[in-house]
Amino acid sequence: MDDSAANGQRPTANGQRPTANGQRPTANGQRAVLLAVRSAGALHRLLDVLPVFEGDERILVRFTLVPGSAFDADALAALERSGARTIMWEEARDGKHDLILAASPKGALRVLSGPAALLPHGAGFNKTVSEEGSPHLPSGLDPHHLLADGEPWAALHALAHDDQLTRLTEYCPSAAARAAVVGDPTLDRLLGSLAHRENYRSALGTGERRLIVLTSTWGPESLLARRPELPGELINRLPYDEYQLALVLHPNEYSRTGTFDLSRQLAPALAAGLTLARPHEEWAALLVAADAVVTDHGSAALYAAALGRPVIGAYGGGSELIPGSPMARMLSRVPQLAEAADLLDVLPAAEAHDVRDFADAAFALPGQSLRRLRSELYRLLGLRPRSAPVTPHPLPHPAAPQRPRAFAVRAEVSGLRISVARFPPCTSEEVHHLAAEHPESGQRHVQSASVLWRRARPTSPAPHTSAWTAAGWTTRVLDEAPGCRTAAAVLSPERCLVRHRSLGPLSVRIEPCRTTDRVLRADPGAVLSAIHAWLGATQQWAPPVSLVCDIGPLTVRVRLAQADEADLDYEL
Repeated sequence: MDDSAANGQRPTANGQRPTANGQRPTANGQRAVLLAVRSAGALHRLLDVLPVFEGDERILVRFTLVPGSAFDADALAALERSGARTIMWEEARDGKHDLILAASPKGALRVLSGPAALLPHGAGFNKTVSEEGSPHLPSGLDPHHLLADGEPWAALHALAHDDQLTRLTEYCPSAAARAAVVGDPTLDRLLGSLAHRENYRSALGTGERRLIVLTSTWGPESLLARRPELPGELINRLPYDEYQLALVLHPNEYSRTGTFDLSRQLAPALAAGLTLARPHEEWAALLVAADAVVTDHGSAALYAAALGRPVIGAYGGGSELIPGSPMARMLSRVPQLAEAADLLDVLPAAEAHDVRDFADAAFALPGQSLRRLRSELYRLLGLRPRSAPVTPHPLPHPAAPQRPRAFAVRAEVSGLRISVARFPPCTSEEVHHLAAEHPESGQRHVQSASVLWRRARPTSPAPHTSAWTAAGWTTRVLDEAPGCRTAAAVLSPERCLVRHRSLGPLSVRIEPCRTTDRVLRADPGAVLSAIHAWLGATQQWAPPVSLVCDIGPLTVRVRLAQADEADLDYEL
C-alpha cells in the first residue's frame, strides 16, 4: 500500500506542507509528476532520470514545454519523438503538481505550483553564459535563477559532487540548504553501457580502426563555431582504414542550425565516412565506443574522461569557461590540437595522460545516482519507493555512418608486399590512384577512377530478374570507362573477381586475419587497390601468386589465380 511520509517532511518550495495522505493525489489516486522542459538537452537529462519511477503505477508522468528559450522548437520535436504525453504550458501553470522535475533553472519555472527538483544541465558547472543572469557565474549556481523573492524556489538541488555543493553554498547558501549530492544519472548510464562497447563499435563498422570523437558544445566559443573546417580537415588527413571520425554536437547546436543545414554543411565529411551523432543517447554511445576525444569546453569531455578515454583539447580560450572548474583544470593539462595535421603526433601524448582524476572532481558516487535520486524524489512525493532495484537503461546502438564510395589511394609496392592507405578524393595527401564504387560514387568519379568495383547484391525476391555475371560486368566496365585499368566484382568479404585491362580475369581469395579468439577482416575495396598497384608495378608473373597487403592495422594474405567458372558466372 502507499506509505505516506508526511510526518517530519520538509515544506514544499512554496512553504506548504503535504496533505495528510502525503501529497495532492490525482482523481485516481496517482501522484502527478511534471517534467518541465526548456530545451532538447534538458529533456535528455530528464529522460535519464525517469527509471526511478519505473514499475510504479502510483506515478503519472507528464511533460510541458517551458516558454522563453531560443531552443524550444527542437525541444518540442524531441518530446514528440520520445512518445511522451504533454500538456500545454498554460495548463501546467494553472494546475497543481505533486512533483516538478527540471534540468535548467531558467525560464518561468517558479510560477509552477508544487515542489520542484532541479538537476544539473551538464557535467557540473563549468560554463557561464554572459548575456543571461549574473556575469561570470554559471547559471546552475546563479542566485538570479535560483531565487524568487529572495527565497529558493526549488525544494531539491540534486548535485553530482561535493565540490558542487561547496560552490553552491558560496554563491547561493539558501539554495544549498536544500541540496543533496546524489551523483550523475547520465554518467551512470554511460558506465552501465561499457559492456556494450564492442556492440556499438560493430554497429558503427569500426572494426580494428581507432575511433576519434570530436565534441563541440554550443555558442560562439564552441569548437564548431570557431573551427568549422576541423572535421573536414581531419577526415581528409586520417587514413580511412586506420581511423574512424565522429562528431558529437550539443543539442542546442542542432536547435540553432537544424539537422538539414548541419547535414548540408558537413556533407563532404559525411560522404567521406564522418559519423554525426544524433543528440539523444547516440552521443553517449559514441563516447563509450571511442578510442580518444578531441574537445572544446563542453560537458561531453568530462564524461569521456570518466570513462578513461584520452582527451585532446581544442578550445581556444575565452570568457565562458569558469576558472578553477574541473573542465578548466583538465583542459589546462591535456595535450592541445593546434592544427589538424598535428593529431597523429598529439595522440600518443594524450594516451599517456590519465584524465580520470579530473572527472573524479566532477562526479561522485558512481553507480548510485538513481537509487539516491529515487529516495529524494519519493520523499518529496510523500511515498515509499517500490522495493525493486533501479538501474539505468543501456544506451541503444548508434546508427552506421554513410559508407564512402570513392577513395584516393596511396599504394607502395615492395616485391610481393603492398601497403595501402585510403583517403577522401579531395585529400591533399600524395596518392597513387583513384578507386570508386560503381555506380554509387557518381559519374565524375566513375569517369576518372583507375579502379572500379561493384559489390554483389542480395538475390531479388521478384519473380522476374536480370543480373550481370561478374565476368560480364567487369568486361562491360572496361569497355565503357576508358580511364579504368582494373574492374572488380566483390562477391563476398573473402572472394572477388578482378579483370585488369592488360590481363585476363583473375580470382582473388582474401584470407581473414585470425588471432587466438577473433577473426578480423579488411575491406575488400582496399585489397583491390593493393592488387591494382601490384599488377601495375609487376612486369612478369604467372598465377597463382600470394601477396601480403598491409591495410591499416591489419596484414592480410591474398591469393591471385586464374579465374574459376564459379567466380566468372557469379550473379551480381
